[in-house]
Amino acid sequence: MPLPFLRPRWARSALLFSMLMLASLPSRMAQAQNCAEHGAGQHLPVVDNPKLARDTQILCSTRFAVLYSALAREPLWAAEHLDTAMVRAAMQTPREGEFHPDTRIAPGARAELEDYVRSGFDRGHMAPSGDMPDRQSQQETFALSNIVPQRAALNRGRWAEIESAVRGLALRTGNLYVVTGPAFHASSLSAIGPDRVLVPTSTWKAVYDPRRQQSGVYVCHNVARSPGCSHVSVAELTRITGVDPFPALPASVKQNCMALPLGHARTATKHARRHTRRRVYYRW
Repeated sequence: MPLPFLRPRWARSALLFSMLMLASLPSRMAQAQNCAEHGAGQHLPVVDNPKLARDTQILCSTRFAVLYSALAREPLWAAEHLDTAMVRAAMQTPREGEFHPDTRIAPGARAELEDYVRSGFDRGHMAPSGDMPDRQSQQETFALSNIVPQRAALNRGRWAEIESAVRGLALRTGNLYVVTGPAFHASSLSAIGPDRVLVPTSTWKAVYDPRRQQSGVYVCHNVARSPGCSHVSVAELTRITGVDPFPALPASVKQNCMALPLGHARTATKHARRHTRRRVYYRW
């Protein structure tokens, strides 16, 4: 048997590749495990719609995970696990970062910065930069794999209020699982940029409180003027969008929508009174 250093070059290359793969196995296993930790019950969201599930890949970041769609050129969901310590650290971290294409995605399958230039849309975070406790994780949220085209009226208004309200809820409860994503429910969808990034008709944010065993979803129209928002159950979200944000939860937890704050105490109280009188329906 020839000595290793006398083997043909292709054999030595194959041996080196095998050694590198074995050496990286623990880190790749740890990354997969950490990625699952972003989901309730150690389960990341599931896409039940076969059309949506095509050409997707899970991308694990430090504090969140996304399911990226090469068809839509944006995430179908972004999953986070918020706790009190993370939110308090995020509150002390100045908000800064630069938008950038995600190099984990092959060119030609990803969104690029030029897609949003003069598009009339904001680059809307799904996992918010304001949730992140340090500069590294905050910068990761500026990857375009975590971004959807969002109207300025929504992104800078009610959506920002909802993100802040969810952080406040995490501070009060101590522990929340949050999944955010776009919805597409128009007869003819529009797209922006040379890479044809799909414009969502709505964006949604699902919340699960493990302490109270309750869940609920914010849904907001992605429109230019007076974007309306409402609350629906996780079961309703899954039925309409084909995305189950919390597949590990029992059906009973998904059937009813918990009382969700809307950012201002007066608005939240008013909505809670209306919600107790009748179910709130939302036109997607």
